[in-house]
Amino acid sequence: MRSVDKFDIGFIKRRKTKKIRIGDIFIGGDSHIAVQSMTNTDTRDVNATVNQIRRLEDEGCEIVRVAVPDMEAAVAIKEIKKEIRIPLVADIHFDYRLAIASMENGADKIRINPGNIGGKERVKQVVEVARAMDIPIRIGVNSGSVEKHIIEKYGGVTPEGMVESTVNSVRLLEDFNFDKIVISVKASNVPMTIAAYRLISETLDYPLHLGVTEAGTPFRGTIKSSVALGCLLSEGIGDTIRVSLTGDPVEEVRVGHEILKALELEKKGVEIVSCPTCGRCNINLIDIAEKVEKNLKNYKKNVKIAIMGCAVNGPGEARDADIGIAGGKCEALLFKKGKIIRKISEDRIAEELIEEILNSDF
Repeated sequence: MRSVDKFDIGFIKRRKTKKIRIGDIFIGGDSHIAVQSMTNTDTRDVNATVNQIRRLEDEGCEIVRVAVPDMEAAVAIKEIKKEIRIPLVADIHFDYRLAIASMENGADKIRINPGNIGGKERVKQVVEVARAMDIPIRIGVNSGSVEKHIIEKYGGVTPEGMVESTVNSVRLLEDFNFDKIVISVKASNVPMTIAAYRLISETLDYPLHLGVTEAGTPFRGTIKSSVALGCLLSEGIGDTIRVSLTGDPVEEVRVGHEILKALELEKKGVEIVSCPTCGRCNINLIDIAEKVEKNLKNYKKNVKIAIMGCAVNGPGEARDADIGIAGGKCEALLFKKGKIIRKISEDRIAEELIEEILNSDF
């Protein structure tokens, strides 16, 4: 069991892990928590993959992973890398030669499960290339990929078994004098995911890639990921995150950043505080909130906006925000930096609030 160093980020004490470079960014140590995603295009289709990665970049994705099912996909990495700005991770299963080819074609990091890559000697060959090219390796153990003998030992898939499998893989890489390692221990089950990451964080000091594997559709997957990642991040566990959703990967990045914002582990872009509305609300607050969120989704300045429906909590929240409104009867008071600026009629609330934000120097 390792001793755990911590450092404060707001109200959260983050566990200090080994600092690892991936391309031109760092994860672990005192680095910020990076949001990443994975393409769902055919990696061999360079244009489609590049176009999707550019959309991910525009949304704030900081690391992107691509599947490498065959040698054509590994070779395509070379052309993809020429057209993107963020570090690229090659996702490898079963064939060690694909890992080597991916690195030779420019991958900034590879993800493997040493248990299915083809034996100790083949793992060694992958590690030797990674060491020579200074490329980190993520050991990704999922609940569905735990070795049969470990499942039998624990009587099924358990957090302890997932961690044992991970530790065995880490020790193998360390035996080959390699320590540029990132770890993930994902399950589709939220409690198992939380338990596995808690245990591995107390066992090893390598940076942790957090995620719930096969989390599901954008609705259910967002909930499962928010619960699991929010719980772990609030305990200081995690150095990079990926929200796995069955859908457009751009949504994964949006959700990832919002999870970090909710925990105040990231402070950039818009934060909207809005009430759920009740019988005291006399303006169409839901429509106003949706319009503001939609129009400011690409706004990059750090600004807190309050969109409140009545006099109970409205003035207090609006004063506390950088800018906001407190609803009255068919009108609202506009607050800015704690002061009332003016009244706005209901039919102009969203437009004037957006205009005031865009024209302000926050």
